[in-house]
Amino acid sequence: MFGKLFGRGGERTAADPYALPVPRRRKGGMYTLRALGDTRVLALVEAADAGDWEAVKAALEPFDLGRDHRVLGELVELDGLQDWIGRAVEEDEEHRATALLISGARHISWGWEARTAERAVNVTQEQWRIFHERLHIAEEQLFEAAELRPEWVTPWRRLLTSGRGMSLGPTVNEVRFDAALRRAPLDLETHVERLSQLQPRWGGEPGQGLAFAREALSRTPQGDRLGCVIAMAHIEEWVESDDGECLETPEIQAELRNAADHSILHPAHVRSPGWQHDFNTFAMALSLAGESHTVRRVFKELDGAYTSWPWTYLADPEKRFAHHSRSV
Repeated sequence: MFGKLFGRGGERTAADPYALPVPRRRKGGMYTLRALGDTRVLALVEAADAGDWEAVKAALEPFDLGRDHRVLGELVELDGLQDWIGRAVEEDEEHRATALLISGARHISWGWEARTAERAVNVTQEQWRIFHERLHIAEEQLFEAAELRPEWVTPWRRLLTSGRGMSLGPTVNEVRFDAALRRAPLDLETHVERLSQLQPRWGGEPGQGLAFAREALSRTPQGDRLGCVIAMAHIEEWVESDDGECLETPEIQAELRNAADHSILHPAHVRSPGWQHDFNTFAMALSLAGESHTVRRVFKELDGAYTSWPWTYLADPEKRFAHHSRSV
């Protein structure tokens, strides 16, 4: 099967028995990470793509979907998932919470597909109607999943996203953020979503997101992936700025180096499926800052593994990744 998916000559990481073979690399040695680089996640994605709920449940056994945002994220981007997951919600009482979580998260992604990435002024009334309709369904399903499984953090992180899309306001967003933190105080995805809410384009104040990220880093244990919030905060600062070179200062370079050393490059850091996403976040931030030392270490660990996020903030993201990777 893997030969068909990736072509001949795939490489497997000996240290990880679940690592997917590396596909044939493109020019420059890069390749797009698929299914978090994990054979178990690939089996899950294939089961969901086929609409096989029983196989999905079996493939989910190694994972905690109530805490693993990256695994959930692989599911909710599947086109067509919304066509059958509702049956699982209605028919499988034992696993209703899981089905609700998947369906609710999918409806958020599906809603954004209808809205598109256009500026708000360019979104049509019909697109807004579909967007809000799907987000309303998502909210109902995610709240029920959270009620059925009160220890889960993933419904609350997704409710932060729907709240942002529906412009529910800072009070609602803060309540949802606090609910997520009570379940997982160091959850990276929750912090990154909150960081997005604090950007001026979503109603925040200039510098508010960066201050939030710095506070989060100050309470982050060494080796924890929450340190990535600093890299994402600087990327957001770059997005908001009219100056494409705004990150190219010694102070920002040093802050990004220290955050990487504290988190993903620290000996205590534990890699889980999809760890390359965090490394891509630092790779982009360090590249935008013109940093020339730590960025080499990050790209060396990636060994060509490209993830679209957060490079999609750039025009021609794959080319930019390849360019920066070759330049170090």
